[in-house]
Amino acid sequence: MDFNVRKLAADAGIFFSRAVQFTEERLGQAEKTELDAHFENLLSRADCTKNWTEKIYRQTEVVLQPNPGARIEEFLYEKLDRKVPPRPTNGEILGQFMLEAAKEFGPGTPYGSTLIKVGDCQRRLGGAEREFLQTSSISFLTPLRNFLEGDWRTISKERRLLENRRLDLDACKARLKKAKTAEAKAAAVPDFQETRPRNYVLSASASALWNEELDKAEHEMRVAQTEFDRQAEVTRLLLEGISSTHVNHLRCLCEFVEVQAMYYSQCHNYMQELQRELADKNITSNPHHSNPSTFLPLNSPSLLETDALQIEEVQPPASGTRKAKVLYDYDAGDSSELSLRADELITVYTVPGMDSDWLIGERGNQKGKVPVTYLELLS
Repeated sequence: MDFNVRKLAADAGIFFSRAVQFTEERLGQAEKTELDAHFENLLSRADCTKNWTEKIYRQTEVVLQPNPGARIEEFLYEKLDRKVPPRPTNGEILGQFMLEAAKEFGPGTPYGSTLIKVGDCQRRLGGAEREFLQTSSISFLTPLRNFLEGDWRTISKERRLLENRRLDLDACKARLKKAKTAEAKAAAVPDFQETRPRNYVLSASASALWNEELDKAEHEMRVAQTEFDRQAEVTRLLLEGISSTHVNHLRCLCEFVEVQAMYYSQCHNYMQELQRELADKNITSNPHHSNPSTFLPLNSPSLLETDALQIEEVQPPASGTRKAKVLYDYDAGDSSELSLRADELITVYTVPGMDSDWLIGERGNQKGKVPVTYLELLS
């Protein structure tokens, strides 16, 4: 118990000495040992790596799992060192609902059979998403997390030790400076009136006593300098390892891109296959959701095609105009048509005698025929 009390007192004394040194440095009343420029660059690079790695890690988590509740649940399971229970993806849930609805409506009906096809596709999309999430977590998120929770914690610990060694060294330098000043003063004007403890017998001059203090201060500074240099070398080696971290993270990033590209390609193939199945069975009867390359409007003659100049003479009806969103780019075939660009909004309406596959579209001062299959009518 006596040993613990002494150690506690010694640690408190060291902490107080460091606090005083740190405060005096902040106030500009004490000198501070500066690290070399290369070391400062290593520190800055390490801090930058940690900050951006943390941001990329957090945002990647959001991209892979937008549900914050699910992220918190996964975090708790991870901290409890328990396996996260399997959770169906949104696509798999949607697919299951569609399949169950098809049973209720009748799988032999057009709607029921379509629900079966689309539901099966949604389940496959959900399965592809699950595989993408698992692979991305292993190949990309895990290395980033290992750096933040492993390597960076070690670097931070060694940096704190280095800062403590620096404070100890600067405190020793300050004591040495004071001892030299006092020794020089005592050598110039000896002072034998100095007050000493009662059990102390003055056996030497004040100059000799300050020489002893000076030797002690020099010894303490040499020890502090050695410990500081050793800790600086350890910290330097860890900071130089950041370059290897960048190489590792680069490899993981390339793997993440490959996995992501494979996932989107797989989803695209599933959707193309579904579109072909629906087109082959003539299930896609709604022109608003048709594939423009498959369901193009026929150029059947109409009232407006007989004379292109009549487009300019067409006036919008008093009521019945609607807003429409353009789904795909469309280049006008002649002067009676209006070119379209995907995602723009236009005003559309119909006129008597016009082909049902076409509408009149207006965009500012421009006016012309537009194919219905390229539009999504808005309410």
